Amino acid sequence: MARPIWSGSISFGLLNIPVSLMSGERKTDLSFRMLDSRDKKPIRFERVNADTGEEVPWKDIVKAFEYAKGSYVVVEKEDIAAAAPETHETVEVETFVDAGSINLRYFEKPYVLTPGKRAEKGYVLLRDTLRKTGKVGIARVVIRTREYLCSVMPEDDALVLLLLRYPQELVEPDEYKLPTGKAADHRVTPKEMAMAEQLIESMSSEWKPKGYHDEFRARLSATIKKRIKSAGATTKFEEPEPREDAATNVVDFMSLLQQSLKTNKRTPAKAAARKAAPAKKAPAKKARKATAKKTARKKAASA
Repeated sequence: MARPIWSGSISFGLLNIPVSLMSGERKTDLSFRMLDSRDKKPIRFERVNADTGEEVPWKDIVKAFEYAKGSYVVVEKEDIAAAAPETHETVEVETFVDAGSINLRYFEKPYVLTPGKRAEKGYVLLRDTLRKTGKVGIARVVIRTREYLCSVMPEDDALVLLLLRYPQELVEPDEYKLPTGKAADHRVTPKEMAMAEQLIESMSSEWKPKGYHDEFRARLSATIKKRIKSAGATTKFEEPEPREDAATNVVDFMSLLQQSLKTNKRTPAKAAARKAAPAKKAPAKKARKATAKKTARKKAASA
């Protein structure tokens, strides 16, 4: 069973919906090791000093930024920690936009959000509302130590989280030399256009992604299996242990929705949780024991 990358919540308005962030892709690339052709032993890549050629232990390795050719500035762990965001377990929705307004080039990597225990109502409420309104939530999420821009959108029964590229990461098409103007400016005739349309129409069908497979990988995998069988080799695989989702409390969604519409602002997940959770009282037995211990200490001090 797949393990969540983290368990936290989706936050929008005053609502916090407990969820787990799951991977939305499956790596199928074949990985290879480099071997010495003479004795078929693995090759080890060592960390060596560029000047002395001596191997450098991990404890003596630091990170640095090369700001000019051959010039570096060391970046300490404290610098990276200070730049990292504080919230690590919340998908903080900042706004909702029309689903069709995001250019496809911004989409980068998919994840699936699954509801926490007893969080199905809030999950369905957000999923179906997004579907009905045709909106997508734009949010920020921290995966490991880096903060990403992301979108939250419905797909069938799921809420899908898609990492988005920042505008600075995209190359604008107009930076390249491209044909501009109308088709006629490039000597494309109406007859050629009509024939191209006819060809495209004849080749059109519904998008069925399951009908496409990585044929190169399949052929290469078959070759590898034959070689393993001929060499008498065996492989082992251990399933990872499942991890339970975080338990949640029942939430009055109507009240939170009304408050969110009145205030029109978002409350961080942790702050909302502190407001919602009643203070815990110590059990009576523990309280009596604590009182008895204090009394005993006072008597001993006076004696």
